[in-house]
Amino acid sequence: QVQLVESGGGLVQTGGSLRLSCAASRHTFNRYAMGWFRQSPGKEREFVAGIIWNDGNTYHPDSVKGRFTISRDNAKNTLYLQMNSLKPEDTAVYYCAAGAQVGSDYDSPFQYSYWGQGTQVTVSS
Repeated sequence: QVQLVESGGGLVQTGGSLRLSCAASRHTFNRYAMGWFRQSPGKEREFVAGIIWNDGNTYHPDSVKGRFTISRDNAKNTLYLQMNSLKPEDTAVYYCAAGAQVGSDYDSPFQYSYWGQGTQVTVSS
């Protein structure tokens, strides 16, 4: 069973930065691809970053590329999402997720089996 616990959300002004953390069960990173998603009211869950378990390749959609960076610390079993130059449209609940069978559809939430409880990020204008 994989457990994921996010932290680090909060209120920040436009242009500010936040770093989200996701504490994972031991050995999660050895077996699962990891992703960050976000969801705001009335919208579908949106992929914002992913990292593959074996080669460490990372993926970011154009909407956040150059502003958001996913990383992991294997020794601490912690996944991070560094968010810079935040915009009001980045406001959402952010979730980390783990998936064992994630392939080329790494940006689809249906590829991920385990989810954290989410952390709220609010960017004020």
